[in-house]
Amino acid sequence: MSAGEIFWDIVPYVVLAIVAVGTWWRYRYDKFGWTTRSSQLYESRLLRIGSPLFHFGILVVIVGHIIGLVIPQSWTDAIGLSEHDYHVQALVLGGVAGVATLVGAGLLVYRRRTRGPVFMATTWNDKLMYLVLLSAIVAGLTTTVLGTGIAGEAGNYRETVSPWFRSIWILHPRGDLMVQASIQYQIHVLIGLALFALWPFTRLVHAFSAPVAYLFRPYIVYRSRDTAATGELIGSQPHRRGW
Repeated sequence: MSAGEIFWDIVPYVVLAIVAVGTWWRYRYDKFGWTTRSSQLYESRLLRIGSPLFHFGILVVIVGHIIGLVIPQSWTDAIGLSEHDYHVQALVLGGVAGVATLVGAGLLVYRRRTRGPVFMATTWNDKLMYLVLLSAIVAGLTTTVLGTGIAGEAGNYRETVSPWFRSIWILHPRGDLMVQASIQYQIHVLIGLALFALWPFTRLVHAFSAPVAYLFRPYIVYRSRDTAATGELIGSQPHRRGW
């Protein structure tokens, strides 16, 4: 077994341990720091543009990664989706989502660098996080383009990266598959692992407490308590006389 195979067999589990222990530690000892540290109060115009672009873009990117890594190639072959058509739709959807994410993240970084109060509220932790995040997005866009063969040699990551990813979760790692993957995929995965290792210790941890239940909560009914011209209270409670 080569050093490369050992690396790709062991490092994913190290990162998973860091994510699990780091998230537990952050929640146990830094609950007040479990926040995005919103800076909307300092500047909102660029935030209104950059934040939706980044968040909606990254959601599509995450869904695309789940589909590409979890669903085996045999499943898409079974429904008649050819490898060429699969890569074309990955280029179109993934490219649009990736560009939107990159533009949104770029606007957020520009805002933090050029708006004084926002820059003063930016920590070295934030700067490192943004550097790794932007690197991951750029690497992802690069692999999306190169993986289709449009700007270079095509590489089918579903024969190397995807089986390796699935092997991690069944506790039978196949580091030899990652060794066979193209260099652009190896770089992208390395940056992704670094991002996940940093995740629990940055503002990104707020993603683990996204208000998903808000989408399914009951409606809140507001009733007016204004008085009409007759002096009667609009609502269910009777009017109370004052002095």
